[in-house]
Amino acid sequence: MADLTYENEAHAAGYAVVCGVDEAGAGPLCGPVYAAAVILPENYDIPGLDDSKKLTEKKREALFPLIEEQAVAYSVAWVDEKEIDATDILSARMKAMQLAIDGLAVKADFALIDGNRDHGKSAAIVLPHRCLVKGDSLSASISAASILAKVSRDRFVVDVLDKQYPQYQFAKHKGYGTKLHRAKFEIYGPCPAHRMTFLKNWEKR
Repeated sequence: MADLTYENEAHAAGYAVVCGVDEAGAGPLCGPVYAAAVILPENYDIPGLDDSKKLTEKKREALFPLIEEQAVAYSVAWVDEKEIDATDILSARMKAMQLAIDGLAVKADFALIDGNRDHGKSAAIVLPHRCLVKGDSLSASISAASILAKVSRDRFVVDVLDKQYPQYQFAKHKGYGTKLHRAKFEIYGPCPAHRMTFLKNWEKR
């Protein structure tokens, strides 16, 4: 279970305010990529906090308000599909994560970043940081960020994209390249929310 081991290591190294950062939505064929940054207190009490991918949608939704209530600060940011197409998904992920860090009401002086990448061609994490592979399973603040990012993106897809483009049934597949999404795409082709750079090998037949 994720805990504050890595956060405490950063504190021991002299950093005062440590945030965990993660993103959601790198793989879907449409919509924005989301990121979140979270600063947790030492005495947080969020039962079942874990990597968002290991949790059910119901569990993520239940943890979301607990994280909001208990976090010292949190921030959610996104980069839309147009910018993903104009740059690349790695740069978009890094920009979204840095935007989330910048949006914290309490400024962090160190970040724990999920994964092993901290820069793309056109964007990078500029705050002092440490990359943690599988950090969303190791660091409680990254776990919390993974949940905020995932739930926020899913809500956008369901509440906005699904209503704008109901023919694709985005609420059911969240924009991922599922059999249903592919079937709808072959009928209707791309919509403005699709990431065209993700569709180069997926032409309407």
